[in-house]
Amino acid sequence: MSYVTPNLSLPEDLKKIVLDFRQMSAFMQDPLIIDRAEGIYYWDIHGNLLIDGLSGIFVANYGHGNRTIIDAVKEQLERLAFTPPMHGTSPQAVALANKIAAVTPEGLNTVKLLSGGSEATEAAMKLARQYFKQSGKPTKYKVICRNFAYHGATMGVLSYNGVERRRSPFEPLLSGAVRVHPPTCYRCPFEKTYPECAVFCARTVEDTIRMEGPDTVAAVLMEPIGNTGGIITPPEEYFPILREICDRNEVLLIFDEIITGFGRTGNMFAADTFKTTPDILCMGKGMSGGYAPLSGIAFSDRIAEAFWGPEEAGVEFAHGHTYAANPVAAAAGLAALQELETRNLIHNCREVGAYLYQKLLELQEELEVIGEVRGKGLLYGMELVKDRASKSQFSPPIGVRLGKEALKRGLLTRFDPHWIALAPPLIVTTSDIDEIVGLLHESLKAVLQHLD
Repeated sequence: MSYVTPNLSLPEDLKKIVLDFRQMSAFMQDPLIIDRAEGIYYWDIHGNLLIDGLSGIFVANYGHGNRTIIDAVKEQLERLAFTPPMHGTSPQAVALANKIAAVTPEGLNTVKLLSGGSEATEAAMKLARQYFKQSGKPTKYKVICRNFAYHGATMGVLSYNGVERRRSPFEPLLSGAVRVHPPTCYRCPFEKTYPECAVFCARTVEDTIRMEGPDTVAAVLMEPIGNTGGIITPPEEYFPILREICDRNEVLLIFDEIITGFGRTGNMFAADTFKTTPDILCMGKGMSGGYAPLSGIAFSDRIAEAFWGPEEAGVEFAHGHTYAANPVAAAAGLAALQELETRNLIHNCREVGAYLYQKLLELQEELEVIGEVRGKGLLYGMELVKDRASKSQFSPPIGVRLGKEALKRGLLTRFDPHWIALAPPLIVTTSDIDEIVGLLHESLKAVLQHLD
């Protein structure tokens, strides 16, 4: 049977669907409905071309239409599509867990497979709480997290988000979230300057733990590179300092690598990029390249030991999801890791990422409204300023206008009021980067020409 695109009655049919974080009354005025994709390109239902400068949403690392992953998924669908999760598992899930244990930082040898990023971060929080209860320290439940952070949309992990507009509609949430300032060197909340600051923002985490009481703090939860704050990229010393702080205070260090994992920062994980091994590593998005819902957590042998014992002890991890460790998703994950390794895509990420960084610096040199370019690998953001010397921001902001202008010209980006970001698939070439940056350049000039 050949594929047929469903006939849609627009905009009437759009009244029956709700998109993520979108006001549907506005979306219906100019809807983007994507019909197909190949490589780094999308085509909408009208045949318009769109360059995927964001890997969908930091997901499509291996490009669209990847035959290796598609064939693996098709073969698995023919053989076994679902296993009963409370009774058993599949060879694919076991193989994927072992493969992940082999590529994560040393010592993270136990893997819980899941199906979405929010599930992964929430599982990490539950794992931390249960770990301390089973280790004789039940008062340790608080989590140090950061302003501007985004860790997912489920009710539990929403508590640890640092974006007010994402939390406030659902409050009150879980107790125990304690927020600190992120390492935003460009706009230091402590009005200090790196490196003379000696990474003060990291050292304040220990002060926070002491003020809360180390016997009440279970974990420090961090994105290695913060997305929602504008691709917040810490100094190299930041995470090694946090690792030492957590060790001194018997606090678990949790990395939310939903975005940064699987090659995005130029190493397998950002933990490798920043030379710091967490106690729990959350993964998702690029884990399957978008070919099946897949996520997971990997955790240390020390944590795993607390969950190992006779059945009657009841110390197993009290957590599960229906589609966790799904065999089709696991097959996609195995094929995705095969692509990452056999095609040497992490090396490509470093090489082409360096080229992207250089092109963005050239754009910054030409246009005074780019205050800073920051990121790693193939994950870069640009902060937009009205005046570079004072770092004053546009009022009203231009980031959303820029993102919409780029979309109109055929480029998918990540944008917020004062910044815009790029994260193209790991398969991109330097010529692809020229096209992407060229469209961004045109879009920015068009927005600046029409400022009031």
